[in-house]
Amino acid sequence: MPPPYLKRVWLDENAVLNLAAYPYCLPLFKRGSFELVFDRPVTIIAGENGVGKSTLLEGIAVLAGFDESGGGPGYRAVDNSRATETGGGELAQSLKASWLPKVGRGWFLRAESFFAVARYLDEAGSDTADFLSHSHGEGFIRFFEERCTQPGIFIFDEPESALSPNRQFDFLKLLHRMELGNQSQVLIVTHSPIIMGHPGARLLRMSKYGLDPVALQDTEHFRIMREFIDDPYGMIQAMTEE
Repeated sequence: MPPPYLKRVWLDENAVLNLAAYPYCLPLFKRGSFELVFDRPVTIIAGENGVGKSTLLEGIAVLAGFDESGGGPGYRAVDNSRATETGGGELAQSLKASWLPKVGRGWFLRAESFFAVARYLDEAGSDTADFLSHSHGEGFIRFFEERCTQPGIFIFDEPESALSPNRQFDFLKLLHRMELGNQSQVLIVTHSPIIMGHPGARLLRMSKYGLDPVALQDTEHFRIMREFIDDPYGMIQAMTEE
């Protein structure tokens, strides 16, 4: 079966939720319900900080069999046993998913925990690892190129954090190859208009009103970048004097 393999994610109607507590106080769940349908191999979610993008991504990743800190099935590169924050791991307990078919391979990649994941792989003695001998961005791309050519579901939380604008285009080339292979489903959370512009992706905007389809040109990220390019010094002055 071609991707997307994960067809739908929704909030379990039988779950007992505290809508005043995190993560259920997020705008996504304000009505006590939530549903996200995947109709394309690549889904990209944009939105401001604090609306719950990464929490949702973590919840989906845990639901798919990954550790909420990143890695592949069976990898536990980061010890969360002493963590006090509540996030995607708890959310996953209240989510349900529909698959066709259920896949057990792939990767959950987070920029903030990439070093720990790469160190885990290097110390495991992989013949093709050695990710930490490269710069952060180079190691990131090398990691993507090695792992993401295999079939499965791949989840990226703000991959642009480790990538220059040029490297972001390298990332888009990788996404294109994954689509041509017709064996991979990709879910991305990003602030990068470059990555949001990936042709053929379903682009969604997460806001205080929930999660809705959006055109690249209608995202806040694209609008701000366009205004900055048109008048960089004027915009900096206006924004810093507010």
